[in-house]
Amino acid sequence: MCDKHTVAELDATLARRGLTRREFAALGTAAAIVACTPADGEGTESALDEADVSIATEDGTADAFFVHPRDGAHPGIVMWPDVAGLREAYKVMARRLAAAGYTVLVANQYYRDAPAPILTSLSEWFSNEAQARLKPMMARIDGEATARDARAFAAWLDMQDAVDTARGIGTCGYCMGGQFALRTAAAVPARVGAACSFHGAMLVTDAPDSPHLLMKDTRANFLIAIARNDDARGPDEKDILRKAAREAQRPAEIEVYPADHGWCTIDAPSYDKEQSEKAWGRMLATYEAAL
Repeated sequence: MCDKHTVAELDATLARRGLTRREFAALGTAAAIVACTPADGEGTESALDEADVSIATEDGTADAFFVHPRDGAHPGIVMWPDVAGLREAYKVMARRLAAAGYTVLVANQYYRDAPAPILTSLSEWFSNEAQARLKPMMARIDGEATARDARAFAAWLDMQDAVDTARGIGTCGYCMGGQFALRTAAAVPARVGAACSFHGAMLVTDAPDSPHLLMKDTRANFLIAIARNDDARGPDEKDILRKAAREAQRPAEIEVYPADHGWCTIDAPSYDKEQSEKAWGRMLATYEAAL
């Protein structure tokens, strides 16, 4: 997970971008998002409707961000943020996905403890104070809790006029959200047709409910984009994931990208525009084929 990535790695990543930690922080979240957000003509954000919403779950009331095209009904997407949680960067990413023709719900995975935003950028995670605050929250989100949330979020989406219930639901997750995406596909197999994990953490573990073992319980197509430094730490994991997909007879695109952990998140120090755009395109292709 993100806590395995050291401050030294962070400094090295920023150095490749010609920045120090202080300089990157001085940019501010908004500036970093503007610098990193692509302008590719995918739809028009002015034609979107959005709202902060509350969703009843078995564990309480979850806050989330909901965005969709103003007109028509579209496939629903559950987006799971990285370790820093729901914040402006993920709202920007959700708006872009909505502009491409999807109805997107971005979850606050920490709702049991606090409303979003918990942190305002991924770079804050590297402070001792942030980790001390978040790690107890993270410990409360086990596989069963994620499955309960996934079922609640999918059911909520299906009640929205902006969701085309004749088409499947998709899900995507980043960092710790990567495993949540796989768990969502297993929790709601009748509805989830595509699951995408980007620099996902804890996809392969020794636990009996490891996400890779859940592929057999799904009906989804998978896109699993792995960071090169995550692959260096666990070089066997990509092969374990491929074997699990084959045995489950699920279509799966599993690839190690030449980019570091966090490269798809637009406010991350390791954001890599070229490789992020490739991953984004593969996500859209996965949804187009499966939803």
